[in-house]
Amino acid sequence: MSIYERKLKIRSCDVDMDRRLRLPELLTLIQESTIAHTEELGMGREKTLDRGLLWVLIMQRLEIERLPEYDEEVLYRSWPGRTMHLLFPRHFAMYDAEGKAIIRASAVWSLIDEKARSLVFPEKYGVVIEGENTGEEIPLPAPVRALPQTQKKIFRVPYSYIDLNGHMNNTRYAELMEDCLYEETKGLKLKSLRQEFLHEIRLGEELTVSWGNEGNTWFMTGTLDQPCFKMQMIYG
Repeated sequence: MSIYERKLKIRSCDVDMDRRLRLPELLTLIQESTIAHTEELGMGREKTLDRGLLWVLIMQRLEIERLPEYDEEVLYRSWPGRTMHLLFPRHFAMYDAEGKAIIRASAVWSLIDEKARSLVFPEKYGVVIEGENTGEEIPLPAPVRALPQTQKKIFRVPYSYIDLNGHMNNTRYAELMEDCLYEETKGLKLKSLRQEFLHEIRLGEELTVSWGNEGNTWFMTGTLDQPCFKMQMIYG
């Protein structure tokens, strides 16, 4: 069984003013552990990036018991699910010092052609990842359910949000969400996150970001001439 496992001590630069791990930092950790394990499995940049193939995130789901705090030591694990034709599932879990799972996540990745920006058949390029079943997986993410949106703003994508794929990185959507919802969710703790990425967003593009809530469930979407992303956040 191939599972990527590392220990981590939460640093001051990882936390917010409440001294808890920031959501964008958590998503970065999930992303980087996925990349590192994919490389360990022999499917790194030589098989993908250097041949004009890009890994892209399609959907992601997080279930949060609590976010770790500054100076806390945690253990995290990442492992692949069973490939579904064009889709590569991935799972993640974080544990406290007593071995209790405090965060679980699941995601669906795919490969696109860098120039055509369209999905490719991974077997054509010899990209094969064997899946695991540990029994600790949460269900894979599903399409995000829409809620009424009562607020909106225009957001222009800055240079610092662009990654090596040439578009807004998935972790930056969490920063955008936090900035928009801070006043409304201040004092609440994020318990669940769903993300659905529909269309990439490039440097300098201006999208309309809209959001609203029903009780402790918030919904956010971003559109250009078409929907680009949807997110659902549940707070406790």
